[in-house]
Amino acid sequence: MQQRLARGEAAALGELYDRFASLVHGLAHRVLRDENAADRITREVFGYIWENPDAYDPKQGSLRSWVARITQGQAVARLRQAELGRGSREELEQKVRSANAAARADYIVTSMPAPLRAALELAYFKRRDYRQAAADLQISEDEARRRLRLGLQLLSTAHQHPLEDPSAPGYGSSR
Repeated sequence: MQQRLARGEAAALGELYDRFASLVHGLAHRVLRDENAADRITREVFGYIWENPDAYDPKQGSLRSWVARITQGQAVARLRQAELGRGSREELEQKVRSANAAARADYIVTSMPAPLRAALELAYFKRRDYRQAAADLQISEDEARRRLRLGLQLLSTAHQHPLEDPSAPGYGSSR
C-alpha cells in the first residue's frame, strides 16, 4: 500500500480510505464532538497520507495504528486551537486529556480481537456477568472471565498511552 501511494496510485488512496475512513472520522468526532470538524479532519488526514506516504514506518506499528495516531494528533491540535482563550490552561489540558483517553478507548475496543470485544459488549451493554456472558458466548466460565479481564486490562491503558505521532509534522502533540 505504501509503495503504491508513493508511486501516486489514486486507487491505493481509495482503498486506504475505504479501510480507515470510519476509524478516522470516529476518532476525530470523539475528540471534537463536531460532525463538520470530524469531516475536515478526515480530509486532512487522508491528504497528509497522500502527500507523505513515506512517513509511515512499518517497524513502528501497523498502518491502522499510524493512521489513528495521525488522526488523534490532528484532532487534539484542532481541539486546542478551538478551546484557546475559553478557559484556563488547566481546563484546556483536562479537556484534551479526556478527549484523548476517550478516543484511545474507542480505538482499543475496535482493534481488539472479536472474542474479547464480544465479551466486553455483553458485560457493558447488556449488563451480563461472567457466568451469563459464558452462557451467551457458549464458552466456559473461566474463558469468559479471562476474556473480560484481558479486555478490561487493554481498556485501562487508554489513560496511560495517548495516541500521537511525533513524526507527523504539523499534526500536533497530545501532551
